[in-house]
Amino acid sequence: MADIHIQRQHGMRLDQARKAAAQWARQAEEKFDMTCSYQPGQDMDQLSFTRSGVSGTLSVSAEVFELKAKLGFLLGAFKEKIEGEIVKTLDELIASNAAGAAKTAAQKTPDNQA
Repeated sequence: MADIHIQRQHGMRLDQARKAAAQWARQAEEKFDMTCSYQPGQDMDQLSFTRSGVSGTLSVSAEVFELKAKLGFLLGAFKEKIEGEIVKTLDELIASNAAGAAKTAAQKTPDNQA
């Protein structure tokens, strides 16, 4: 078995991070035929995902996303490619959601009101 461990600081509020994690889950279900389940918590949520040959979790807090996955024997041979795809997808989600959060915050500041 091969393990994947990815940790990313995201710079979002917890509610924004939860939305990004839900978006990641939808993409994983559609693109990789994963089955995802989401367990909200007070300070940290846990998104579990699985499919044949893969299982793991995505922990979501106000500071960080932490993804841990176990690849079965056959998929272990593709660990680098799978890890690269996960990193790319997660980084794109963080960037787009952080940019959206910054834009929303800028629109709400008193300096931007007419």
